[in-house]
Amino acid sequence: MRKHHFVLSKIVATLGPASAEVPMIRQLIDEGVRVFRINFSHGTFEDFERMRRNVREAAKLTDRYIGVLGDLSGPKLRVGKVVDGGVDLTEGGRVRFVGDAHETIAPRTDEPVVFGVNRSDFLNDVQAGHRVYLDDGNVRLECLEAVSSSEPELLCEVKVGGRITSAKGINLPDTHLSLPSLTEWDEQCVEFAVKAGFDLLALSFVRRPEDVRELKDRLRELGARPKRPIKSETKDGNYFSTFGSEFRAFIPVVSKIEKPQAMECLGEILEESDVIMVARGDLGVEMDVAEVPISQKKILRACHHHGKPTIVATQMLQSMVDAPVPTRAEATDVANAIFDGTDCVMLSGETAVGKYPVETVRTMRRIARITNEYIYEEKRTFAQPKAPRDSRYRTAALAHGVKVMVNDLGAELIVTWSQLGGGASYLAQNKLPVPILAFSSNADALRRMSVLYGVVPRYMDTPADSVEFVKAVDRIILDNDWGANGDPIVMAMGEPYGQAGLTNKIRVHYVGEI
Repeated sequence: MRKHHFVLSKIVATLGPASAEVPMIRQLIDEGVRVFRINFSHGTFEDFERMRRNVREAAKLTDRYIGVLGDLSGPKLRVGKVVDGGVDLTEGGRVRFVGDAHETIAPRTDEPVVFGVNRSDFLNDVQAGHRVYLDDGNVRLECLEAVSSSEPELLCEVKVGGRITSAKGINLPDTHLSLPSLTEWDEQCVEFAVKAGFDLLALSFVRRPEDVRELKDRLRELGARPKRPIKSETKDGNYFSTFGSEFRAFIPVVSKIEKPQAMECLGEILEESDVIMVARGDLGVEMDVAEVPISQKKILRACHHHGKPTIVATQMLQSMVDAPVPTRAEATDVANAIFDGTDCVMLSGETAVGKYPVETVRTMRRIARITNEYIYEEKRTFAQPKAPRDSRYRTAALAHGVKVMVNDLGAELIVTWSQLGGGASYLAQNKLPVPILAFSSNADALRRMSVLYGVVPRYMDTPADSVEFVKAVDRIILDNDWGANGDPIVMAMGEPYGQAGLTNKIRVHYVGEI
């Protein structure tokens, strides 16, 4: 019988009107949320800061280290203002797009219907024959003629009709857009997030590795990433490389894979990214929806190969926005993502605006717990990630050794001292079927660890030596009823404690035996 009740797969929940206050956030933490997402597309900096503070306050009340993820908007393409009541587009009708977003020049009887757009620069990228989708793909057009100039225009034919109202989104699945991933608003959000102390930043509209590098360069300018690695395990920018202690404000970049173009250079994007989000919303609009499950599996497999943490997002328990129970298909979707090795599963509207945020998180945790238990009981294992193994870095080799010893001993806990998170990330990459108690005296690093599979971040003042550390670990395990005297645990650590990059030994320890 397993003595602990940890959920190895982490839950990310989006904050919004239904979940932004401290009492609700505390409930969601108690139910299993370990990372809260704040969407910079909706609200003001005052709103974002209030939610961030509320997470910090709720985390203190629960004595847990909870991550806060800021989600950059990216260049959202939208139609401009539309006449009251919207415009009905019918199959075979004509539509013109122009660069004026302020007014639609269209009584409903006129043809072609004329829509302004919120930014005209993307119109020059569209070519005849390209598909133009509106309202999440519910309305579909094809470009007949593109006029590229200082005042570009598109003439399109309606293939699938519907009603369009103001500010509906535009998707261009065939078009390679030249727009930058970071808008002026995003630049302001990045500065705000660094000053406020966000733990992770998600980048939208990623199409190529240069998009990720641009954000990392901006973070370096703001002092939130190192200008060069110190004792780096891999190349500069890789997730949780061992940086000097002066870089405690290091902010990992979460690259959102939501464009088909990103799939064409996925490996290069992974190399530049710290975490990957499978953003199935836009991905499902811009490619055949039947290809989305295959793309998800490809992304998760590639991330495991590279040793990168992953978040699977969008509509995981969508029906629970309005209902207290999910569909069977949704429960299966969550479990399958966990079977495929995702580190995190994410809730969006379900917790931001839904009627049942607490029930939703409780349901997701129950699905994750039962799935994790099945993986453990069936002794399913994930292969060692290839890229970290090929690096021949000692911590990657130690992590593989820990995995073997856990299996041989039947240990139900792993313990590590991980000052900045590097050792914990190498252990998490192996998707071990037991929890990893990761201790550090660095609160920022503990919050960053909140996205790592199986990692339970715990604060501890820097111990003087191994004896002091082992005694403190035994007290914590016994006080929390996570084990009993004589239980085997596997420990990964190095001395002196408190210094990054020194994990260099494995110890088999039996609780209570010094």
